[in-house]
Amino acid sequence: MNKIGLLLLLLVLSCADKNSKSNTLTEQARWQQHSKDTEIIRDDFGVPHIYGKTDADAVFGLLYAQCEDDFNRVERNYIWAIGRLAEVEGESALYSDLRANLYMTKAEAIHYYDTSPEWLQKLCIAFADGINYYLETHPEVTPKLITRFEPWMPMYFSEGSIGGDIERVSTSKIKVFYNKNTDQRLAAHDGLIRLKDDEPRGSNGFAISGKRTKSGNAMLLINPHTSFFFRGEVHMVSEEGLNAYGAVTWGQFFVYQGFNDKTGWMHTSTGTDIIDEFEEDIVKTEGSMSYKYGETLRPIDSLPITLQYKDTDSLKDKTFMMYRSHHGPITHKNNDKWVSTALMWSPVKALEQSFTRTKKSNYDGFYEMMDLRTNSSNNTVYADADGTIAYFHGNFIPKRNVKFDYTQPVDGSNPETDWDGVHDLKDNILVVNPPNGWIQNCNSTPFTSAAAYSPKKENYPVYMSSYPENFRGLHAIPLLQQADSLTLDGLITLAYDSYLPGAEMLITGLLEATAHASLTSAEAKAALNLLKKWDFRVTEHSVEMTLAQFYLNTYYASGKIPKMIGNKRISRLGRFEYMSQTSKFSERLDIFEKAVQQLTSDFGSWNTPWGEFNRYQRNDGTIQQDFDDAKPSIPIGLASGSWGALASFGTRFGDDTKRQYGTSGNSFVAVVEFGDQVKAKSMLAGGQSSNPNSPHFDDQAQPYADAIFKDVAYYRTDVEKRAEKTYHPGEID
Repeated sequence: MNKIGLLLLLLVLSCADKNSKSNTLTEQARWQQHSKDTEIIRDDFGVPHIYGKTDADAVFGLLYAQCEDDFNRVERNYIWAIGRLAEVEGESALYSDLRANLYMTKAEAIHYYDTSPEWLQKLCIAFADGINYYLETHPEVTPKLITRFEPWMPMYFSEGSIGGDIERVSTSKIKVFYNKNTDQRLAAHDGLIRLKDDEPRGSNGFAISGKRTKSGNAMLLINPHTSFFFRGEVHMVSEEGLNAYGAVTWGQFFVYQGFNDKTGWMHTSTGTDIIDEFEEDIVKTEGSMSYKYGETLRPIDSLPITLQYKDTDSLKDKTFMMYRSHHGPITHKNNDKWVSTALMWSPVKALEQSFTRTKKSNYDGFYEMMDLRTNSSNNTVYADADGTIAYFHGNFIPKRNVKFDYTQPVDGSNPETDWDGVHDLKDNILVVNPPNGWIQNCNSTPFTSAAAYSPKKENYPVYMSSYPENFRGLHAIPLLQQADSLTLDGLITLAYDSYLPGAEMLITGLLEATAHASLTSAEAKAALNLLKKWDFRVTEHSVEMTLAQFYLNTYYASGKIPKMIGNKRISRLGRFEYMSQTSKFSERLDIFEKAVQQLTSDFGSWNTPWGEFNRYQRNDGTIQQDFDDAKPSIPIGLASGSWGALASFGTRFGDDTKRQYGTSGNSFVAVVEFGDQVKAKSMLAGGQSSNPNSPHFDDQAQPYADAIFKDVAYYRTDVEKRAEKTYHPGEID
C-alpha cells in the first residue's frame, strides 16, 4: 500500500472511531456536547436565534428554547399525540388516546424510529435531549405527566398543521364502537369530520412575482389563521446549511411556516379529499374474525391495548381489543358494517419532508422534497430568490376510482374501491409562474388561484378539490389584480385591507328588506340609517361593524337558517346567501330589531364602537384562557374571516362576558422579500413567552392591534445588534 492509501485508511478509521464514540456517548455527555456547540441569542422581542455546529445542535437548542418559552404547550402536544391524555384529563379523554393507538402503538412508533435514516435519528435524539436537558436544569418545572421525552415521540407528531388529519376521526364514534355500554344513538350525530373553512383552520398565502414588486424581487405573505399561541417564532441556524426562520408548532423540531435566504413556504388547509371510510363486511367464525375482500376472506388484525385514565387521585386501567383492516383501523360502525378510516400514515417520510423543506435553495430542490408526498393536510404557496412563485394544491392525494363517491363510506369488500397508490406530484394541481404575476390561496378553490391562469377544474378528478370559493378569496383577488410596485409595507397593507365582502352581502340584503317591510323601534331605525352609509370596512371605531356582528349572531341563534341544501351541508357562503337573498323580508327586519335590543341591553346603547366589543386579552399562560370583562384588554379593529376579513380575528365569549375576545386567526404573520439578501417583517400575537412575568408576554399585543410589524433580524450581524441575551443551553443567569 502506498503512503496516500495508508493515510486515507487511517483517516477513515479515525472518522469511524469518532462516529463510534459519538454513538456511545452517555446522555449527560451528549447534553454537555450539544450545550457547548449551541448558542442562543434572544433578540429584543425574545425571538430565539439558535446557532449550532450541526443540525442536531440546532434542534437541541430549539427544543430547549421552546421549553423556556412554553413548556406547558410542548408537553401538552405530546401528551395528546402519544395517547396519554386521559392520564391527565380523566376518562373523558380515553377515546382520544384510543384513537392515537389505533393508528400507531408505542411499539410501532419505536419501530419507525429504529428503522429511520441515521440523520433523522440524530435529530430525534437531539429533540429528546433538548427537552430532557431543560427539565434537568430547571428542577422548579413540574411536568404534568411526561418526565422524560424519548426520540420515538416525534413519530406521532410529524407534520405540524393545526388539527392534524387524525383529529378528523370522530372520538364519539370510536367510543360507541369500542365501549358497548355507550349510548348507540351517538352514532347518528357524528361521522367523519369534514374540513370546513372555519377559524382556526383558515389561512392566507400570497406569492408575488417581481413584475408586481418595486424591487423586482419575489415576495411571500405567510398568514396562517391558527389558534393564538399555537406556534412560537424561531430562527434555526447550523453549519450544515440550515438557516430557517418562521413559526414552529410547540414540540416540533422544524420551522413549519417560514423561509430561508433562498426559499419561502406557506401552508393553507387543503380541500383535497385525503381521508376515506371503508365499510367492511365482517365474518365471525369460531375462534376467528375475518372480513370479505372480493372472493376471499382476510383475517382482521386484532391488537389488545390497555390504557390508563385519571380517576380522582389514582389511575385506573381499561383494556380494548383494537381492530384493523388493510384499509386502516376500525373506527366505528354503520348499521351492521364495521368501518375502517384510511388516512396518510407515514411518519418517517413526513418528518423527512418537514425538516428537509427548510433547507431547500431553489424550486427544483423544493419540488424534489414535495415529491415525498406526505404533507397531507396542506396546500403550499411558494416563492424564492430566483423569482419563481408556485402553488401546490395538496401533496398526498390517493388515487381512486372516480365511479365511487368517496365523500360517503364506500364498500370495502369491493377491491375496486381501494386506493391505487398516491398520485404523482406532476399530476396534482400545480401553478408555477403564472403570467398575471401573483398566486393566492385563502382555503378556497384552486381554480381561482391565479385568475385567468388558474388550473381548470375539468382537468382533475373531483376529489382533488372540495372547497368552494369563499369571501376571503373573493376579497383577495381584486386586490392582487390591482397590486403594483409592492413593497413589504405595501404587502402588509394589502393583507390587512379592511373591506368585508360578507358584510356587504348581509347588510345589502337587510337594507333591501326595508323597501318591503318596516321596522318598529326608533333605535332600530336609527341604527339602520347608520348602516345605509357604511362602506363595509371594519375599524376599531366602527359602530356599523358591531351592528352587523350582533345581527349575524342573532340570525345564527334564531335557528332559521337551514342546515342542509339537498343532501349537502350548507356552506358559509350559502348561509349568507340565505340571510341576504332567500329569507323573508319580515324575518330579516325582525332579526335586526332583536339584535339592536340585545346590543342595547349588553352595552347600554346600540351606538357601540367595534373596539368596545371586540377585544384582545391574555391573562396568563394557560392554554384555554378564562376571559373577564373586568380585566384589562385591548380594542381590536379586525374581524372574523367569516366576513371575508383577510386579517382574521376569530373570537369567543367568556363564561360570563358581554365582550368577545380573540382566540384565533392572525397569529404569526410574516411578509418576505427575496433577492440578493432576504428581507422580512413579522408579527406574533401577544408575544413570544407564555410567562406573564416576561417582558415578551405582551410586548407585541398593542403592535398586533395596530398592525405594526417588527423587522426580522435574519443575518447574524443584525441579530447581534438586537441581542438582549446570549447564552448556551443550561447556563444559569
